Amino acid sequence: MASLLDKVATLIKANLHYLVDQALKQNSLAVIDQYIREVEDNLEKLEDAAATVGGQVKTLKRKFDEFQAKAEELDHNIDILLQEGREELAVAAQSKLNSTQRLADNYQEQHERQKAEYEKLLDAKLKLEAKLTTIKQEREELQALLDLARAKELTAKAISSLDDLVGAGDDDIGRIAESIRTRLDKAAARGEMAATRLDAQMDEVLERTTLDAQLAERKKRLGIE
Repeated sequence: MASLLDKVATLIKANLHYLVDQALKQNSLAVIDQYIREVEDNLEKLEDAAATVGGQVKTLKRKFDEFQAKAEELDHNIDILLQEGREELAVAAQSKLNSTQRLADNYQEQHERQKAEYEKLLDAKLKLEAKLTTIKQEREELQALLDLARAKELTAKAISSLDDLVGAGDDDIGRIAESIRTRLDKAAARGEMAATRLDAQMDEVLERTTLDAQLAERKKRLGIE
């Protein structure tokens, strides 16, 4: 029992932050899963041990109650025997009372000892269950982090592959890029030419409009329709 409680105490005292750090360094949940398996295995053993000790506690309590009741009955009978002057029977009853009381005391001592052990097991069980709940939650968060890390690694690998592809054909890519730049420059030049023509046309229109307005004003002053 002590060995089991020692193992459980070790698991309870386990540094979860250290386990998580190890899992992150190894990029694997193996260390976390191993801890969970150990906790679940020892928790099962702990529950079985607690049930066994709990049963013993009930048995010892029942035995103590039985012998204590017998001792109280014998104690009462001795008083009666003494009152009736039956000394020899009183002596025999007293001897039996002493033996019965020793057994009752012994059962009481065992009961208290096993009860304390039972309470330790229950306390350890609660703490280990709490630890298990915590590490399982940590595992879920860690799984999400590792999935994200793997996704980023895949993205980085894909980008690296693209860089390698570009590097493998620098000359061809350069010629294609230069061709595209030439076409863009030509298109830009055409745009500038078209804009220049448009500006010239606008200037001509504006000039003609101005001239027409001036002549119309002059005709009006001269009274010419």
